[in-house]
Amino acid sequence: MATDARTATNPVPRSTNPVPRFPDGFLWGVSTSAHQIEGAVEKREPSVWDVFTAEAGRVKDGSTAAVACDHYHRYREDVALLAGLGVDAYRFSVSWPRVNSPGGLDFYDRLVDELCAAGVRPVPTLFHWDLPASLDWRERDTAARFGDHVSVVAERLGDRVPTWITLNEPAEHTLLGHALGVHAPGLRLLFDALPVAHHQLLAHGLAVGALRAAGATHVGIANSHGPVWPASADQADVEAADFYDVLLNRMFAEPVVLGAYPEGIGELMPGDVHSDLKVIAEPVDFYGVNYYAPTQVGAPKGTEIEFGGITMPPELPFSVQEIEGRPVTDFGWPIVPEGLTELLTGFRDRYGDRLPPIVITENGCSYEGVDDQDRIAYLDAHVRALHRASEAGVDVRGYFVWSLLDNFEWAEGYARRFGLVHVDYATQKRTPKASYHWFRDLLRAQR
Repeated sequence: MATDARTATNPVPRSTNPVPRFPDGFLWGVSTSAHQIEGAVEKREPSVWDVFTAEAGRVKDGSTAAVACDHYHRYREDVALLAGLGVDAYRFSVSWPRVNSPGGLDFYDRLVDELCAAGVRPVPTLFHWDLPASLDWRERDTAARFGDHVSVVAERLGDRVPTWITLNEPAEHTLLGHALGVHAPGLRLLFDALPVAHHQLLAHGLAVGALRAAGATHVGIANSHGPVWPASADQADVEAADFYDVLLNRMFAEPVVLGAYPEGIGELMPGDVHSDLKVIAEPVDFYGVNYYAPTQVGAPKGTEIEFGGITMPPELPFSVQEIEGRPVTDFGWPIVPEGLTELLTGFRDRYGDRLPPIVITENGCSYEGVDDQDRIAYLDAHVRALHRASEAGVDVRGYFVWSLLDNFEWAEGYARRFGLVHVDYATQKRTPKASYHWFRDLLRAQR
């Protein structure tokens, strides 16, 4: 969403009480992704994002991730920041195009060794949107190729990596990259993008099998989820919201958790869906949730709608609407901490004992400035909301802040800053923000 006049300063009231304690063994961490921070574009194959950002008008500030945060060369400095922060774990992603290049896995060998030496658990995500440019998620073979890629990575790093994440946000990669065309690879297929969703889920299942074959015992996926609120109690709004909930939440959760698509979805998917679902439903040890905000949805308007800087086509069977009366981040995203509690307790109620333990694999916000009190208020409120879900009986095992560093924010370029650490992109100087010190103190208090 674009920044708008509703942006507020210190929008979330801070509690003066200490953050409640989470159970012993709770995993605290931060997250990043390869394309957004690594740079060193010349040391890997091109990805769909390299092709996308080379096209004029695709990225709002015209930038690319060719250098980004130069993490490829500065990873030791960044691991030292992790150690100073005191996190248990670091969720990063392994660039498939880099692994395909000569010596590409050497970088991740060095990074994992550095993390282990610092006492930080490596948590690699094996796909975070940077598909090799030679591949296409519309093709079933890409899922098989991903399984082969995962085997190569697991064989090299598995002796030091206890926890793995297969995919990051297949819903967004499908919707934004293939249905609406605002992310790489820039396709505007609308509902013809459904095979992309199925092939990513199949890739997840094949990756779980490959990781198990390599001896992995702690494997999950990172799906994005949020409550869907109907714009009113009118039947048309409720039905549109239910459909959106299927499309963005249930269609990606239920094949993994239940081994089945929601009613009416399976017959839209390609191939032998019944057999594929057995692969997709390979048991996982945790279910990763990326949470940012709820979505308010109403009946279709029959006209194009601008929402969050995206033109929503008139033929969609729903309309996405602004949530009024809520403060927003610098990105214009509504701040609804209680939505996290609502989401997780709703999952518990819907899926019962089929729901694996939950790890919040991303939660964060975009704000300017090094004295980022707004981010502190945001994170404080969401950690408390997560604790309320835990008290309500949700089996919550971890929480990862997005993100360690300011970085290349996809189609927004460098205009959005999600980091606990400020990055001066001209000099690559890292400066821990107030939120970095707040999170460090929170972790100390939890222990």
